[in-house]
Amino acid sequence: MRKSKSMYWKLSAYFFFFFFTWSASYSLFSIWLGQEISLNGAETGVIFTVNAIFALCMQPLYGYISDKIGLKKHILFLISSLLLFVGPFYIFIYGPLLQYNVFLGAITGGLYLGIAFLAGIGAIESYVEKVSRKYDFEYGKSRMWGSLGWAAATFFAGQLFNINPNINFWIASVSAVILFIIMMTIKVEMTDSEMERAESVNFKQIGYLFANKHLWFFILYVLGVTCIYNVYDQQFPNYFSSTFSTVALGNQIYGYLNSLQVFLEAGMMFLAPFIVNKIGAKKGLILAGFLMAFRIMGSGLVIGPYGISAMKLIHALELPIMLISVFKYLAANFDTRLSSILYLVGYQFTSQVGASIFSPIAGMSYDIRGFANTYVIMGVFVFVFTTISIFTLKKEPKKLGPKPNKHIETA
Repeated sequence: MRKSKSMYWKLSAYFFFFFFTWSASYSLFSIWLGQEISLNGAETGVIFTVNAIFALCMQPLYGYISDKIGLKKHILFLISSLLLFVGPFYIFIYGPLLQYNVFLGAITGGLYLGIAFLAGIGAIESYVEKVSRKYDFEYGKSRMWGSLGWAAATFFAGQLFNINPNINFWIASVSAVILFIIMMTIKVEMTDSEMERAESVNFKQIGYLFANKHLWFFILYVLGVTCIYNVYDQQFPNYFSSTFSTVALGNQIYGYLNSLQVFLEAGMMFLAPFIVNKIGAKKGLILAGFLMAFRIMGSGLVIGPYGISAMKLIHALELPIMLISVFKYLAANFDTRLSSILYLVGYQFTSQVGASIFSPIAGMSYDIRGFANTYVIMGVFVFVFTTISIFTLKKEPKKLGPKPNKHIETA
C-alpha cells in the first residue's frame, strides 16, 4: 500500500511538471507563430502538419520500444533530458529559423517538438497507465495532476506573453529541471513474468493485432472524431483573441480561460473513471464524441467572447471522459502486452495522421471561409463519425485478468 501511494505521488508530480513545461512553452504556440513570427493561417497550418508528421514517425517506435522494455523508464529519461533545453531551443534556434526560412524552421521544430512533446506525451501516458494497473491506482487520478500543471502555467502565460514571450520559455526550462529530478527518483519493480511478457512482444503479434477488425473500427473513430479536436484547438487562440478590442487583451483573457478550462478538466479527470466504469468504455467514447461535436459546432454558431468561452469550456467535460474511455476500451478488448502500441499507434499515431491531413485544409478554410463557418463544418463531421461509431465499436468489453506478482526486480 505504501509503495502504491509513493508511486502514485511520484508519477502525479511527473505529470504535473511535464504538462507545466509543455503548457508554458506551447499553450500560446499559434499566437506566438502569428504575432511574434508573423506567419499567416496557411503557414501556421504547415507548421502543425510538420509537427504532426514528426510525431507520427516517433509514435510507432515509442510504442514498440515501450512494450518491449516493459516498465523500465528509458523513454522517460530521454524525454526528460530533451526538455531541459526547451527554453533555449525556442529562443535561440526555433524562432530565428522560422523567420529565416519557414520550412527549415518547421522541420527543425517538428523534430524536437515531435520527440519531446507530441509523441512524448503518448509514451508517458502509456507508461503511467501500465504502472497504474500494476500498483492498483486509477490512471485518471494521476493524469489529473497533468491537467493541473497545464492550468497552472496557462494562468499566467497570456499576461507574460504580452510582456515578453521568452519569459514563458525560460519558465518551461526551470520546470523541466524539476521534472528531471523527479524522474530520477522513480523506481518501478518488475516481476520475472512481467519481464518475460515484455520480452515476448514481436512483430508477428503486432501483425495479428492489426488483422483485428475491431482495432480498425476504433481507428475509424479516432480519425473521424478525436483528431478533429486537435485541429480545432490549433488556431483557436487566434480566433478567440480576435473577438476582443485589442489582441493583447484577448491573449490575456485566453490565458485565464484556458487555465479555468484545465482546472475544470482536472476535476473531471478525477470523476471520469467513475463515469466510464459506470457506463462502459464504448458509451464513454460515444458520449465524448457528441460533446465534441456540440462544442465545435457551437463555437461557430455563438457570437461574442462569452458564448465562445462557454463552448470552449465543454472541452473540460469531454477530454477526460474520452481519454479514460480510450485506455479502458483498449485494455479490455486487446492484448495488454501491446498496450503501448495500441495507444501510441491506434490512438496517438492515428490522431496525428488525421491532423497532418486536416490541419492545412483547416488553415486554408480559416483564411477563405473564416473561423466560424469552418467550425460548423468540422462539428458536423465529428457528429457523423460519432454516429457511425455507435454501430462499429465493440459492444461488451471483456474483463481484465489477474496480474502476476512474484520475483521482483528493480527496473
